[in-house]
Amino acid sequence: MGSSFTVSDGMAGLMMTMPGFLAAVSAPVVTVATGRVDRRVMLGVFILLLALANFLAAAASSYWLVLISRVMVGITIGGFWSIGAGLAGQLVPAKSVGRATSVIFSAVPLGSVLGVPLGTFIGDIAGWRTAFLVMGGFTLAVLVLLLVVVPPLPSGQATRLDVLGGMLRSVNTRFALVMTFLVVLAHFGTYTYVTPFLEQVTHASSGLVTVYLLIYGAAGIAGNFLGGATVGRHPRSTFAAAAALIGGATLLLPVLGHSDAGAVALLVVWGVAYGAVPVCSQTWFSKAAPDSPEASSVLFTASFQATISIGAFVGGAVLDRSSPSVVMVLGGLAAVLTVLVAWAHRAGRHAWPKAS
Repeated sequence: MGSSFTVSDGMAGLMMTMPGFLAAVSAPVVTVATGRVDRRVMLGVFILLLALANFLAAAASSYWLVLISRVMVGITIGGFWSIGAGLAGQLVPAKSVGRATSVIFSAVPLGSVLGVPLGTFIGDIAGWRTAFLVMGGFTLAVLVLLLVVVPPLPSGQATRLDVLGGMLRSVNTRFALVMTFLVVLAHFGTYTYVTPFLEQVTHASSGLVTVYLLIYGAAGIAGNFLGGATVGRHPRSTFAAAAALIGGATLLLPVLGHSDAGAVALLVVWGVAYGAVPVCSQTWFSKAAPDSPEASSVLFTASFQATISIGAFVGGAVLDRSSPSVVMVLGGLAAVLTVLVAWAHRAGRHAWPKAS
């Protein structure tokens, strides 16, 4: 896309970093501003905004129109996940909330397994504009499905800025923020550049890299449901175990990743571990403020999306000055630090509210 508009790689990179930062900002702003609106209506508005963003990108005559479409995507991500991530409690009985949350967050690894390859495939055979056009049509189909299948979801308690401020004064919320920041930084600071590692260190062909990333995505789906099955009872241990596995996989990649077998094995471990991270993070925020589920989702979404952009930026800066192996090692150390934070939280005897 950058070459189509004759912009530099750095300028083209704004398409990736802008949505994350905008999502972090829009998560609290949009959720608070629409606090009294039926949540199904708001989900529909965000899906429609995403469809319009795709159509705008497909028809863009200049790069600035593409960036405007990415602004719309960022607003969609922030608003949609702030509302949608915490809706399990309104859709299923209390005993099934953990499993339902896992189903919601299975969208993350499924997007990697299905969405990215499909978009790339369409772009390769018909051009990137066609890919955006097809995804826009698909998004409209999702909007219709939402209106047909999902029941009305009246807003029981409007999220206010003072509620968010009150959550930030909670020790458990602050630890959730630190844990989320460190583990997402570790993941996106490394995974964003795993393709250069596989090409330069493992010496895998482009075709094999695609296969390896599909394997990683499939492992992520399994990890999502494994994490969802245990995080309700053991939130701290599950999150720490996921961070430890990410740390181990990324630290060992420069050592064992020279062979295809070693790289694939570590990608599977990494995929399982990261698949559990979103549901673990959301659960931590929910348990820190059980009476404010939507406010918990706002903080989760804002911290997650901001750190995605920071991680990708930091990883890129390190890669420009060193090598993919150094990126993996530094990301692994950040993941290890996450485990130490979880241990410190436990040593400090900070108890969670009991699960319902």
